[in-house]
Amino acid sequence: MHARLGDDLARLPGLLDEARAHAVRLLTGLDDRPVALTTGPPAPDPLPVTGIGAAGALEAFARRWEPGFAASAGPRYLGFVTGGATPASLAGDWLTGALDQNPTSGIDSSAPDLERETVAWLRELFGLPREHAGAFVSGATMSNFTGLAVAREWVGERRGVRVSEQGVAALGPVPVLSASPHSSVGKALSMLGLGRSALRRVDALPGREAVDPARLEEALESLGGEPAIVVANAGTVNTVDFDDLRAIAALRERYPFWLHVDAAFGAFALLSPDHAHLLDGLGEADSVCVDLHKWLNVPYDSAVQFTRRRDLQVRVFANSAAYLGPLGDDLDRVDLVHLTPENSRRLRALPAWFTLAAYGREGHAEIVRRDIALAGLLGERVAALPGYRLLAPVRLNVVCFTPEGSPERTGELVSAIIESGEAFLTPTVYGGVPALRAAFSNWRTTEADVERVVKVLERLAP
Repeated sequence: MHARLGDDLARLPGLLDEARAHAVRLLTGLDDRPVALTTGPPAPDPLPVTGIGAAGALEAFARRWEPGFAASAGPRYLGFVTGGATPASLAGDWLTGALDQNPTSGIDSSAPDLERETVAWLRELFGLPREHAGAFVSGATMSNFTGLAVAREWVGERRGVRVSEQGVAALGPVPVLSASPHSSVGKALSMLGLGRSALRRVDALPGREAVDPARLEEALESLGGEPAIVVANAGTVNTVDFDDLRAIAALRERYPFWLHVDAAFGAFALLSPDHAHLLDGLGEADSVCVDLHKWLNVPYDSAVQFTRRRDLQVRVFANSAAYLGPLGDDLDRVDLVHLTPENSRRLRALPAWFTLAAYGREGHAEIVRRDIALAGLLGERVAALPGYRLLAPVRLNVVCFTPEGSPERTGELVSAIIESGEAFLTPTVYGGVPALRAAFSNWRTTEADVERVVKVLERLAP
């Protein structure tokens, strides 16, 4: 054994204690740490020849790299849609690394069964019926990819083509209809060989990002009975708008289409009594995408995908190899290697299992309700600030607004907010207007954090 490896193994308990103490200092210092930074990387070091040991690596990381990392686990990191990590999920994540399970199959471990239990808990959390089978993936992009891959196989089934065997060339063009799709949908269509041009935009309701059901019906009618894929949105990125899922599902009585619902963070609206109605009809979907490193507040990377057609999912992702054992006939017990793009995969379910076991439905519902209230508070404060205007009502947990002045002012404001060290908001464009987004999904965020963000905006107002 390499000398340094042997030394580190001998003092492993002490090394883990040092790492734990360092992590505790990082977490307790989140409030004082700059929320985001734009400093460049340190000068590159050459590959070590003999190495400096684990303690030396910790010191080098703390000195060279850590100062440039964002406080993305903190309460005022409002960019993108970023959750933190609850204490229980962090503990689960550490154990995930320590146990180092590869839940590919059940021939050596019960890890796949823990994932199945966690998926069942999440299915119940999101009010999905029993026929929705699920599996963990890395994020919303892979969740959308997986759902759309199953949708592609369904279109092939309708056309008498087994795409998983014959390829997309045998399938021909596939229309994909949506009003305000997330950018990952186009990426997924590119990877699936359907092409970004397969995506056909359908008009949204006036002043909204939600699809106009009448325009969607017209688009489906124009296909002359050809099967299609409809991507519905349950929480758009800019304004958290929701398509009318029941109205869309009802169109399947007259038109053949696969209904995929992108509910990356919008699915969590089910935990708020005042907003749960926005997800009416979610259980009618053929496939559903939900991101967990957003509002479930588990560490990156973690998401889940659900579908009613696990048989088609297995057809797409089956990985036949003698060393993996037989596929089997029980779709509820099929090994996870046959369900997603990955063969080897981290046990992402363990942090989610920990946080659900630790805090339950009500604990996570409290996070969701509080974040929604805080987004509403920031929306009220921004609307009252001179020099700013809201671009959309605050429907859930995202505040979309713009500073008065030239379009360049938005980019300048983003940079100035970062330089303040007080917060991080991401830029966007909504209705052709450059804007900023503040997305609330962290369990740590409080009213005091909202007030600190408001003070920054006030000081930087045009």
